[in-house]
Amino acid sequence: MGDLGSIIQGSQGTYSSSDNSSSTVLQLRYDIPVLQTVPVALLDRLLVGVGILVVLQENNKPKPNAKTINHHHHSIDHGPQGLAVMVWLRACVSLMLMASTSSKPSHPNNTRFHVFLNFRGVDSRHSFTDHLDAALNRAGIHSFRDDDEIRRGRVLKPEIGKAIETSRASIVVLSENYAKSRWCLEELWLILQQKRKGNHFVLPVFYHVDPSDVRNQRKGFAMEANEGIEGSNWTEVDMNRWKSALTEVANLTGMVASGSETEFIAKIVFTIQYELDLKLVSTPAHLTGMETRAKQISSWLKNEHSCINVLAICGMGGSGKTTLAQYIYNSNKQNFESSCFLEEIGEHSKQTSGLLGLQKQVLIDILGGKNEMISCVAEATNKINEVLQMKNVLIVLDDIDEHDKLGALLGTNVIHTQSKIIITTRLLDIQSWFAPISWRCHVHELQLLNGHESLEILSWHAFGSQLPPKGFNELAVELAQYCGGNPLALKVLGSSLYVSVEDPRERNSIIEIWRSRLNSLSSSKGDLDFKIQGVLQKSFDSLPLSCYKELFLHIVIFFVGEDEDYVVKILEQDWHAKAGIMTLINRCLLTISPNKKLMVHQLLQDMGRNIVREESKDPSRCKRVWSSDEAYRVLTKGDGLEIIEGLTLDTRKLKKETKAFAIETSSLEKMLNLKLLQLKYVKLSGHYKNIPELRWLCWHGCHLRTIPSVIMTSNFLVAIDLTRGNLEMFEPPAVLHSLKIVNLKSCHKLVSIRSLYRLPNLVTLILWWCLNLTHICKTIGELENLALLNLAGCQKLWKSSSNKMLLNQQERLKALCVGGAITQQPLYFLPRSLKFLFFDHCNLEYHNDLRVIYNGQLLGLSLRGNKFEFMPNNIDFKMLRILNLNYCINLKSISCLPNTLEELYTYQCKSLEKVTFETEHFSLQKFEYRGCFKLCEVQGLFKLVAIKELDEADLGHMKWIKAYQDHKVDLVGDEITMGRIWHIQMLYQYGIRSTTYMQDINDQSMITSEYTSGNEFLYFRVSLHPKRHMIQGLNVSCLYRSSGCKYEDWWPLFGMISNVTKGITWIYNPLVYCKPRVDEDAMWLSYWPIGNFLDVGDVIEVHIIVGKEMMVSKCGVSLVYINDGEVQQEEKWEFETKTRGVHYLGHCDFFKLVAFELLQGCYLGHCDTTPYNQLHRWRKSYQPWNLDASFMHLKYSVEAHRDTVYKGIWLGLFNSKSDIPKIKNVVSMLVGVEDVYYFIQVRQLYVLGCVDSKAVETCVREYDKTIKLLMVNYNAKRIRKRYHMNNVMWGPNFITS
Repeated sequence: MGDLGSIIQGSQGTYSSSDNSSSTVLQLRYDIPVLQTVPVALLDRLLVGVGILVVLQENNKPKPNAKTINHHHHSIDHGPQGLAVMVWLRACVSLMLMASTSSKPSHPNNTRFHVFLNFRGVDSRHSFTDHLDAALNRAGIHSFRDDDEIRRGRVLKPEIGKAIETSRASIVVLSENYAKSRWCLEELWLILQQKRKGNHFVLPVFYHVDPSDVRNQRKGFAMEANEGIEGSNWTEVDMNRWKSALTEVANLTGMVASGSETEFIAKIVFTIQYELDLKLVSTPAHLTGMETRAKQISSWLKNEHSCINVLAICGMGGSGKTTLAQYIYNSNKQNFESSCFLEEIGEHSKQTSGLLGLQKQVLIDILGGKNEMISCVAEATNKINEVLQMKNVLIVLDDIDEHDKLGALLGTNVIHTQSKIIITTRLLDIQSWFAPISWRCHVHELQLLNGHESLEILSWHAFGSQLPPKGFNELAVELAQYCGGNPLALKVLGSSLYVSVEDPRERNSIIEIWRSRLNSLSSSKGDLDFKIQGVLQKSFDSLPLSCYKELFLHIVIFFVGEDEDYVVKILEQDWHAKAGIMTLINRCLLTISPNKKLMVHQLLQDMGRNIVREESKDPSRCKRVWSSDEAYRVLTKGDGLEIIEGLTLDTRKLKKETKAFAIETSSLEKMLNLKLLQLKYVKLSGHYKNIPELRWLCWHGCHLRTIPSVIMTSNFLVAIDLTRGNLEMFEPPAVLHSLKIVNLKSCHKLVSIRSLYRLPNLVTLILWWCLNLTHICKTIGELENLALLNLAGCQKLWKSSSNKMLLNQQERLKALCVGGAITQQPLYFLPRSLKFLFFDHCNLEYHNDLRVIYNGQLLGLSLRGNKFEFMPNNIDFKMLRILNLNYCINLKSISCLPNTLEELYTYQCKSLEKVTFETEHFSLQKFEYRGCFKLCEVQGLFKLVAIKELDEADLGHMKWIKAYQDHKVDLVGDEITMGRIWHIQMLYQYGIRSTTYMQDINDQSMITSEYTSGNEFLYFRVSLHPKRHMIQGLNVSCLYRSSGCKYEDWWPLFGMISNVTKGITWIYNPLVYCKPRVDEDAMWLSYWPIGNFLDVGDVIEVHIIVGKEMMVSKCGVSLVYINDGEVQQEEKWEFETKTRGVHYLGHCDFFKLVAFELLQGCYLGHCDTTPYNQLHRWRKSYQPWNLDASFMHLKYSVEAHRDTVYKGIWLGLFNSKSDIPKIKNVVSMLVGVEDVYYFIQVRQLYVLGCVDSKAVETCVREYDKTIKLLMVNYNAKRIRKRYHMNNVMWGPNFITS
């Protein structure tokens, strides 16, 4: 490649940037004329992409102060240019990276010292070398230094040679009399011999001597035979050997003493730390996923302008908090004047020296080894305060669990602005500790390992490799799944099952051991490893109140996956649940899911169950019984039941050999402390006179026709759940102040609800799908605390003749003539306290069929599956936040929605055309509108108007397109385009107007474009109009087509305009645009009214960004002026303030969806560094997919126990020994389940029906503890229909193979 030498010269070395980071450097020197053929900027991007920092220099103009230490040099001859340069450069980069990697020394296993000090004692023993040795020790660098003042004899002591061999580096201090010492020269020769072995770093220090004198043996380094200063004869052979050594060491990259000696020594220490990659704290091997988790924290440490002083890494026990802190500390300590890492503060503070000992350690570390005489904690705190105000330090405090310890170790005064404190803790509320002293603390919740990372960590500890060996893959996946991403559990369990794969017979035996261990973990009686139990239980033991410990155990046994509010109501009275749950969250024992469910990590659940088991080996002597088999034995035996506080029994989960008989109520009577009782399909026999005073009665499939009065007169009963029972009438016998929740869901025989006034504190009443319910007493209007009422599916309640609401024929005709519907009297007056109402599938045909009067401030309303054309007019919507109108197939329009509305669901509203709001300022955040095939306008969000419905005056300079108004187009981009045929449309969105069509139209847009480009990018400078007309906006157009890529379901299109001068960028994703074809261009025209943001002289960049399956062949831009005939009346532009930054205008939140990847990297190169809060500034967003659980969905699914709609539930089964036929049989017995399928190849269970997903998960977990709920699909019917159409065999016993 002969001619490339004039284009590129490369040199590889090490670059030390201002933030002390290290990376590979490639210097590119180029000639300006060559830039026409060589894309230097593209080379720059290529190299940076593979982790190489590029320094571009024009030939003969070297960049000043380039900090490079040249180790290699590659000279390239001339040759082909252009693409050949790219090919060569890739190969060159790869070779240099390989050379760099292979040249890194390996660390010997017998290393005893970090550094060997080679020096002349008479020159520097009590001065420079002494100070250097002290600085190295303060930095934690272990050095070897021979302290003999005078060496006798001709042979070096054996320990000197051994010390050199067992040191990782040597510092050679070359001083004035260095060459007059035979032993200094012998040490130097040994040092260089060790260096040649490739595992020893040598740093020459020229202390008041000239490197050239050393290299050429001049002045004090000149040597002659028989001139031994120490009386020994020097032979010619020795002198030649030593001269060669002096020349070699002088040619190494070294350091010349100058300026401040203190600063010079600090540079030496830093160089040694950097070259040896020294770490002051030990970290575990195999730090999988650590770089990703450390990135954000490391960025904070390097941010000199951050106003946050303290960062707390929080997480459950064993989650890797300490390991992450160690990794970050080792990676960033060199950026601070001093640093300190205190491990296991909680444990060390209990020792004899206690807190004072920890304070002394902090002072020793941050003062550089000075051992201050401190007599008490208060004195030490004051001293730490003084140091923190003066020095830039990094302090890591591991395992902080008490406020007092933190105050003693950090003090309370203002600290140095550049100092940073990192804390590891299990306390999420640690921020509150810093509020009184005005320190700002950021809480960083540590993410557990994902599936791939978990498998890798487990494999390293169990197999000594990155992946499991043959035969262990499925077992390893099961075990990793059980550990739930907890690194400690993966390490402990992996190490305990270590496999040596050398002997195949031994491996087969160990496979059986693995299976046995997994079965023990999967069973409900599995014991947690004592090491894991000990670490996890620290958080439990640290709970401040015994009632919080009891609360945690109750949640673990009975309420995992239940709604937070539901659990609080039940447990508040006895266990102070509201405050207790917050404490459990702050101790990382409990989390709240986005839809407000109580979630507990699997390991913490096992930890809690182990604590319960430790109470007694006899279940009847434990406070809680959760195994159905144990509960059945306890109840049938009937002895020693006084201790039990909570019990659950599901007869469907009993062993096959167990025949369930009716349980005598006398067994319940003996449970004097019973508060929580969960029975599923259990028959009780006997009287109910002495039933304990329960807090929670959950009795699914209750066989009783009426509720025993004894139960309903309990003064403590908070919640009663009789789902799918045989109840015929519900009537409280007396006033019951404690009862707050009544759930009579799917009680198909229930006819009447009476005397509700006797439940004055009732908060939730669920009557979902009570098909025969015809009467609810009028006193429901007197319930001043009722917040949620669910009457979904109660059709007879509205149509029953017993309500005497039918009018005679004459009145009906009169009503129809006047208002188009029948005027009917209200059936119920609802209390003002109601916040959530559900009238789903009530067969409401007219907007006034909902015969209720309600004047409160409703937050959530669900009217799914009704038949009205217009919204009901007798409910005040002024404060409504969530509205669910899914499957209202006749609904035509929704008018005057309140500006408080945040979520609107109109799925499959096939007749819906228009949605409007009271004002243009509203708070809509979620909008689901799939299947709305006629929807054309949502006020303030978008409007689609057919060109034929617009006048030429409305089209302005685009009026020529009116001639093609009947031209059909195939639109894509959004759900709204599905299911209908389009003519050319005009889209109004965010103030931007756009239209799109195929290029077979006689296009005039490109002809009239002022600026054009043959690709997706162009830029120009705004010029002055000849007549000085004011700029109104920009016309942007482009031609695009499909690239023929196999991905044909998604064609993303974005327009981006950047005012480079003003620093403002807009990214627009149009709602709809023409579907691209392979053989024909599509045209996209748009008008952007951004004239107020454009001034003469501004530099404007325009990008048309498309996906990989599309290509842009041309784009054009024209300035639009006010007097150019453009329409003056424009929609209001979304951003009226000239705010710098990036503004995203789009119908989907691409910055949370996978599609955001499209907007990063090579498409929008600068977006990598653009803060998210700048990108996320659009005033309104509407997502066609319901991605997150809404508050309405929460209330609906929780209060109705998650099985109110038909759904498909996917579960992953990871235990290879799972009894699939038994699991299928048990799940199929759950009420509401229609079909159960198991797919062998992917090991997944699919359950279809109107069933509680949590019930399915709990049921399966009894047989396979490693299962994971993968997905709940609420569109399961459509999917099932699709499978039928594809001739896939479905059936209750179908198993794919």
